[in-house]
Amino acid sequence: MRRLVVAFAFGVIAQSAVAADMPFLRGSLLDSPRRYVNWEGFYIGGQASYGTTDSNFTNSTKGIVDQLLAVTVLNAEMNVSSWPALGKQSSHGQGYGGFVGYNWQWTDVVLGLEANYIHGQFKNSDTNETSPIARCNTLSDTWYHCATYRADAAISIRDLGSARARAGWSIGGFLPYMFGAVSLGQADIIRSAAITDNVSTAPPPTGTSLGSNIFSKTDVLRGHFIYGYGGGLGIDMMLYEGLFLRAEWEYLKFAAPIDTSVSTVRGGVGYKF
Repeated sequence: MRRLVVAFAFGVIAQSAVAADMPFLRGSLLDSPRRYVNWEGFYIGGQASYGTTDSNFTNSTKGIVDQLLAVTVLNAEMNVSSWPALGKQSSHGQGYGGFVGYNWQWTDVVLGLEANYIHGQFKNSDTNETSPIARCNTLSDTWYHCATYRADAAISIRDLGSARARAGWSIGGFLPYMFGAVSLGQADIIRSAAITDNVSTAPPPTGTSLGSNIFSKTDVLRGHFIYGYGGGLGIDMMLYEGLFLRAEWEYLKFAAPIDTSVSTVRGGVGYKF
């Protein structure tokens, strides 16, 4: 037994001596046996993204039709502007950009602020030009109205970004994080509506045509500023002396004339100063 104790004591002394000569233990441990990566400070990086754009065009032309038919019996009694002329569309897009931010670190906990930017093509469009909605009714003016509603709408987001607040947990060389964000973007938005009102004295075949009224308008917004909210998850992996890799998922929702959201996955590389 005494031989075992003596042998163990010599082993501990030898191990301590080796550890004392290993500079990475002395330099990178924060007074504990666990290694902490320093994430605190400014950082900058570049990234590429791929994702899905979802747009709901259902009410996108309602405001235009309300203006066109503001003083008509047609909209007051047939509520043309609320007809579901358009629907939902989804498409894929890609882009590239960069990010810059600052982290504060308390041992494992890392909090930060970041500005994130992507330039690319995230767009959708919808139309009912070839199959417009048509409805007929006798209104309070005693005439028989047959209205046809045609609509088109499109949105193209070329620049989008987010102002983020991040919270992460340092695990060795990895920093998994989550974030909430204000979404920002610039988009081209085109909406058009055309209503044709065919009026007759009575329903066919007995009615006599009184002619047609045509109402149409196109609204074009170029470089329109859009904003909203967002969030996501990601992970940074420290490679060597400030150089790190990034993988993340981001969801951005925009309060625009056309209800649109962009969901992307991203890969990037950055450097922490």
